[in-house]
Amino acid sequence: MAEDSTAAQSEPDKTQPPVSALRYETPFELYKAMPHVARVTQHRPRETEDCLAYLMRLRASTTPEEAVTFTAYAALPKMAIWWGYECLRLAGDDMTAADRHLMELVATWTTYSDTENRYRAMQAALYAPVSSPATHLALAVGWSGGGIAPNDPQPVPSHRAPRAINSAVLSCLANTDLQGRSVRLARFIDTAASLFRVY
Repeated sequence: MAEDSTAAQSEPDKTQPPVSALRYETPFELYKAMPHVARVTQHRPRETEDCLAYLMRLRASTTPEEAVTFTAYAALPKMAIWWGYECLRLAGDDMTAADRHLMELVATWTTYSDTENRYRAMQAALYAPVSSPATHLALAVGWSGGGIAPNDPQPVPSHRAPRAINSAVLSCLANTDLQGRSVRLARFIDTAASLFRVY
């Protein structure tokens, strides 16, 4: 019996630490570290406010679209791109063949996030015939980290991917008729809320 107890104590702790999808623990830290987000939003987080509370405050504000912008900047690039992909997919709009191809490249990268898939999505977006929500999302994949191009090791500025994700989701929203826009925005924010819960 004592041996069993000793063996149990010597086993490494298998409990995994909570995983966060966010760049920073609080929105206040995000705004301090990434001043670009303050340039594109009117509201400011309180010093003690947590991310989910701030998201909900933005949702209830006179400019609920800022909840989209906050999510694009607050989440880690891969998670923010996954969220953007879900928003575009949830929108259910008819997409061109070119947009469907870009969405496939984005989906492939979210599953297999290697450099080759990242550059493939970025190249397709750069040569896309139209600047659509899917184009912006594929550009976000290209700007999600690493070198800016295969022959240029210069790192991508941290604000470029969130800016492209924000453009993708907000332009998708702008393509909605006025009657359905608030419903679509609510769906986007509901999907975003899952990123702000620690598992």
